[in-house]
Amino acid sequence: MVGGQHRRCTAVSGITRTGAHTGVPAPRAAGSGTGTVRRWRPGFPLDVARTLLPLRRGPGDPAYRTTADGAVWRASRTPAGVGTLRVLARPAEGVVEAGAWGPGAPWLLDRLPDLLGAGDDPAALVLPPGPLREAQREVAGVRLVRTGLVMESLVPAILEQKVTTGEAYRAWRTLLRAFGAPAPGPVEGLRAAPSAREWSLVPSWDWHRAGVDPKRSATVQRAVRLAARLEEASAMDHEASFARLTAVPGIGVWTAAETLQRSNGDADAVSVGDFHLPNIIGWALAGRVRSDDAQMLALLEPYRPHRHRLCRLITATGTHAPRFGPRLSPNDHRHR
Repeated sequence: MVGGQHRRCTAVSGITRTGAHTGVPAPRAAGSGTGTVRRWRPGFPLDVARTLLPLRRGPGDPAYRTTADGAVWRASRTPAGVGTLRVLARPAEGVVEAGAWGPGAPWLLDRLPDLLGAGDDPAALVLPPGPLREAQREVAGVRLVRTGLVMESLVPAILEQKVTTGEAYRAWRTLLRAFGAPAPGPVEGLRAAPSAREWSLVPSWDWHRAGVDPKRSATVQRAVRLAARLEEASAMDHEASFARLTAVPGIGVWTAAETLQRSNGDADAVSVGDFHLPNIIGWALAGRVRSDDAQMLALLEPYRPHRHRLCRLITATGTHAPRFGPRLSPNDHRHR
């Protein structure tokens, strides 16, 4: 955990260079290679690993890696090009140290505070006394990420439509290993997602080999053709960003929410249509064993505009409604 419970949020520091605050990153060694380093003092409690965890698409995600020293490594395709970002909390110093490599390095370092929730305000969700308020205190260092990159979260969200998480994660791994760009920097095997054009050139048989059915692959193809327009949603408010994404056939409210939670740090983006979430929220807020989307939204309405924040808090506690009946079974589109 970086920062402290009783420290007031201070202005975000600049990029450090021999102890001075400057606007230009200073090159120096980071890890086992030469990268550009930024040291940032958040001024608020920050759990780096748990804050960044929603960006990992399952175990073995080729774009995400953690190392024994506690660092989180991410490969991203930024507007400036592919970049690798290494984020490491240094609690004793109260800072976060970030190293970056590749053409996208300056872009990634400049947006480090946004990525780690500097623009987020967890305290704005006021809960009544009880277990949830206690849980809120326990996860005070977890903030909502904001990558500023829509397509980076949209494509894997499309892959996760109406399938098990295991199927979706396997598809993501398969496609990135085959078509992703090798990430710059010292970590072997890290890969950034394909560009919009590269996604558009993935052959139909490779989608099939990855276990992605024609409906989802067609949705990805429609989205990448509109990538420039969809990326604009990262600077839009809640309503406008949802409207922009859901205007694309095949992108519904669930997919838009899963994307904007990550790209925009949208605290109110509820994953309507999720297989488990209505029952989890219904059980946590009303003791109801079974709930549908309408009932979930009614329970969450008093917490607007922090409905997603509350959902994340509840799921972080490990809350689950009693389960009855069969679970969602995996599909194998490779043998169809």
